[in-house]
Amino acid sequence: MQICALFGISRQAHYQRQAREAARQGDATVTLELVRQIRRQHPRMGGRKLLDKLTPMLAAQERQIGRDRFFDLLRDTDLLVKRKRTYRRTTRPGFFRAPNRLLGVCIERPNQVWVCDITYLELQGLRFAYLFLLMDLFSRCIIGWQVSSSLAADGALLGLQMALLGLPDHPQPLIHHSDHGIQYTAQRYLDTLHAHHILPSMGAVGNCYDNIYAERVIGSLKNEYALDRPFASLSQVSPAVQEVIRLYNTDRPHLSLRMATPYEVYTGVVTDVPSLVIPPDPLEVPTS
Repeated sequence: MQICALFGISRQAHYQRQAREAARQGDATVTLELVRQIRRQHPRMGGRKLLDKLTPMLAAQERQIGRDRFFDLLRDTDLLVKRKRTYRRTTRPGFFRAPNRLLGVCIERPNQVWVCDITYLELQGLRFAYLFLLMDLFSRCIIGWQVSSSLAADGALLGLQMALLGLPDHPQPLIHHSDHGIQYTAQRYLDTLHAHHILPSMGAVGNCYDNIYAERVIGSLKNEYALDRPFASLSQVSPAVQEVIRLYNTDRPHLSLRMATPYEVYTGVVTDVPSLVIPPDPLEVPTS
């Protein structure tokens, strides 16, 4: 009582402050435990997506945490994601050239534009596997993929065939956008597109931004789900990739989808999603 009087506060105010601080510490402790639970499945999920997933979980326990406090907490506990950048060439240009059909296009629905790319996955002993991905651009949903021990066109074709299995019986016009890699200019690949009335589109040679959306999803898989780690053998890669794609499609909120998941948007469960407008200038950098 005398100490409180010395500092010009009442005993009641002192106890109220202690209670608030205890509640604040309790919120922080629970928040960190939930972060660690989520990170067991999403090892490098960024702070904004974490907060979106955490908020209803905390509310269920009658707890809350502000955005600034949350990021301070991640920073103080060394839980902010540190981005890593690596580069290995997977593109060998083919002879076929298709025009860039995306310039100035407004993408407003699933199965209007598909984009694809290839990345390497490291194996122990200086060996590599290769991941072929095909993504629906409007929903950012990965609809086709294949892990291969080589960069041959077979991997790309198998990924395309997986995507085609989910295509509606009476599809609307669909554009398939890629780089000029030999995998996507192979005659078998182009014949498959033609048989399903899908228009091929390719970016300009030397413009790294023409296929940036496919490159971004690969970056998310590697940075957030540790697909950039070395695998012991090729047999370990496909199960790991399958689980990562499941989490990415169905459990990871996406900023550009107003925090819906890609699968929710692709299947029409969520429809309140902004259109995506591709800049008409091929050298203009996309912003989302």
